[in-house]
Order: sequence, then structure tokens, then C-alpha cells
Amino acid sequence: MVSAVFHSPLDAAPVVAQNAMNNVAISASPASARSQKQSKAETTASPAPSSRDWAALSRSFWMAVLPPLCGLGLLIGLWAVVSTTTGGSIPNPVETWKQALEIFSNPFYRNGPNDQGVGWNVLMSLERVAVGFGMAALVGIPAGFVIGRFNFLSRMFNPLISLLRPVSPLAWLPIGLLVFKGANPAAIWTIFICSIWPMIINTAVGVQRVPQDYMNVARVLNLSEWKIATKILFPAVLPYMLTGVRLAVGTAWLVIVAAEMLTGGVGIGFWVWDEWNNLNVKNIIIAIFVIGIVGLVLEFALIKLATAFTFEEVKT
Repeated sequence: MVSAVFHSPLDAAPVVAQNAMNNVAISASPASARSQKQSKAETTASPAPSSRDWAALSRSFWMAVLPPLCGLGLLIGLWAVVSTTTGGSIPNPVETWKQALEIFSNPFYRNGPNDQGVGWNVLMSLERVAVGFGMAALVGIPAGFVIGRFNFLSRMFNPLISLLRPVSPLAWLPIGLLVFKGANPAAIWTIFICSIWPMIINTAVGVQRVPQDYMNVARVLNLSEWKIATKILFPAVLPYMLTGVRLAVGTAWLVIVAAEMLTGGVGIGFWVWDEWNNLNVKNIIIAIFVIGIVGLVLEFALIKLATAFTFEEVKT
């Protein structure tokens, strides 16, 4: 026999009332309200950096800044020692700095065709490099694709590239003077011939390192050579191609200075040679730093460009 127990609502009323009074008392307590607000503030506020984090940031900052400053200080110190031991024939850093401030106060003056500011000379050298390098890219990159793509052409051109690539770029300058009958086209020709080899070699190597599975898929899909080059080869070869471009630009900037010394005209190389004829050693040292800074900027820009398009497996 099952018995049912019934509770009267009056029996539960004291318990409910007691619970309600307890809840009201807890919510009305100022201490509990402050504790709730404090807990919410602690959860929403971001944690402050600890002293260990600040020490790590400071150490990384000084490791990034201090070594270059030490290297620059070492260079200036050796420069001052050499200037002292040579009896002042090589200007000291302070004298060179004063001369640099005077030169860069008006870098774009013109007092005739052979007397122009250092800014015009740098721009003319960059223009020659851009023209010669652009022509080399238009020829070298497609040639690298073709040589890397077809085994017969690779075997055909490898001996020619191996023969001509080690030749000094300045050895091509007389050929340019003979053919083009002018100093400016000859300098551009020299830039062209020294810039083309890194782009051909790196592009061809990149094409040859494309995984064979990609080519098998292209063969199964019956893709044309144009689609193979644009859809498969170009994305895979782009990091290698940009590496060749970076090497070519660095070589071109090295060569243009020597070419302009021999051909004359306006340019940073001619400016160095002209200052040597005037026995102005301060301007020669300033030109050396200008050449180095411009080359460093070009190198840094192309490294960033190549890194942006380089896959992780190529970086390693």
C-alpha cells in the first residue's frame, strides 16, 4: 500500500521566506557588492607587465642596438687612428663630417656639366642601373624559364654560361664603347651583361627544382605550356627569381661605379674620380659612404620583397 505525503503550503512558507530574506541580506551587503565589482574589474583588466617582461624587452632592445653601435664606434676609432698615423693625409672623422654637412646642404646644385651636386650624380648612376638592370630582367628571366624547362636547352647553354659568367664586367666595357660609340650606352651595356647571369641561373635552378608531381598533374590535365608557366612554374619559381634579382642589383651597383670612373660624365663613380683628380680626399670618403648607404638601401628593400614571396621550405 503506497502512502502519499502531502505538505501544506503553509508549512513551506517559513522556509521560502527565510531563503528570500537571506538573499536580500547578501545582495544588500556593501562588502559583497564591492567584492563582486572587484572580481569583475580583475577579470576585465589586462595584467600589467611584470619586471621580468620589462627586463626581457630591455635586453632584446640593447642586443639589437648595442652591437651595431659598437661596430660603428670601432670603425670611427680605427679611422681616427689611421688619420693620426698618416699625418693628416687622410682626414679625420670630424673634418669629414663638417665637409659632409656642407655638401648635403645643397646636393642638387648645377654649375655646368662637370660640376654638379652629389644628388644629381647618385640619381644618374641609379638611372643607368635601372635601365641596364631592366633590360637584363626582360631577357634573363624568360631565358631562365626556358633553359630550366627544357633539358636540351639546358645542356646547350650551360657551357656558354659557365664560360662567360666569370668574365669581369669591366672587360665588356671596351666592347660596349666599340659597338655603341658612346660612354653612357657602354655603361648601360656593362650593367646589362653583369646583371643577366644571376637572373638566368637562379630562375633556371628554380624551374628545375619544381616538384615532378606538379608537372605530372599538368600532363594529366593536358595543360598548355603557357598555363604551365603561369599557373605552376611562376608561383614556385618566384622566390628563386627574386633572389637572382637581388644578387643582380647588388652586382650592378658595384659595377656602375667602376664603369663611370672609366667612361666619365655625370655619376657617382665619375664624381669619385673627379675628386681624386682634385686631391679632395674628404669628398672621396663621403662618396664611399654614399655608395655604401645606397647599396644597403637597395639590398634591404629587395630582401624584404624576396622574403614576402618566399615559402618556408625555401627559407630553410
